Amino acid sequence: MINEVRELLRPAEMPGFLTDSTVRRFLHARSWSAAQATKAVKETVKWRRQYRPDEIRWDDIPGREHEVKRAYIADYLDKDGRTVVVTVPAIKSQISAKEQVKLLVYTLESCTAGSENGQESVVWIADFRGWTLSSTPLAQSRQSMNIIQKHYPGLIAAAILFDPPKIFESFWKMLSYFIEPELEKKVKFVYTDNPESQRIMADMFDMEKLDSAFGGRSASGIDVAKYSERMRTGDQIRGLR
Repeated sequence: MINEVRELLRPAEMPGFLTDSTVRRFLHARSWSAAQATKAVKETVKWRRQYRPDEIRWDDIPGREHEVKRAYIADYLDKDGRTVVVTVPAIKSQISAKEQVKLLVYTLESCTAGSENGQESVVWIADFRGWTLSSTPLAQSRQSMNIIQKHYPGLIAAAILFDPPKIFESFWKMLSYFIEPELEKKVKFVYTDNPESQRIMADMFDMEKLDSAFGGRSASGIDVAKYSERMRTGDQIRGLR
């Protein structure tokens, strides 16, 4: 099936990007249809040539010292060895919507670079404590979902929505309309006052490593300076200077 997609693509179609694992992710996201996967790959190749996501460096992100508190790659993995991304939508961003998208893409690129096979290799924790309707504009959320689903299909293994307030329900109903069924099935709601849902965290994470904010026993939190150094090291490994 992978070879079938490759035959439908031009040989010179970004060979560095189109690894077997990447083609497999697109096939899985398009119900193993070679024709649909090829079309999706071509659209992503076009986007990558225009946007150049693989050239974004940590130091290209404005206001990164503040923004890292809103979105970061955790320094621990889940029990299955998958990368953990944490976002805190309630923290107000200090950069434009365009630059927020750049940070999202940079984070996704960093996740794929650190994954051996790329398939369902990221667990996303969205901390919704303190969230209000003004925290996350629907249009911006739709754009983010479009990028994740269209250009990074199959990357997300699970999305944990942590302690969303009651008002989030109406927002979720609107947003879920734009979420593909395969991804929506991976969404889990976790509440601190619900022991049953809290077991989701214990099943997925080593509680000694999980941040105490999510019921774990680690109080390390996020050290901005250390995180920046980790991201710069990752950039160097990816060949970015």
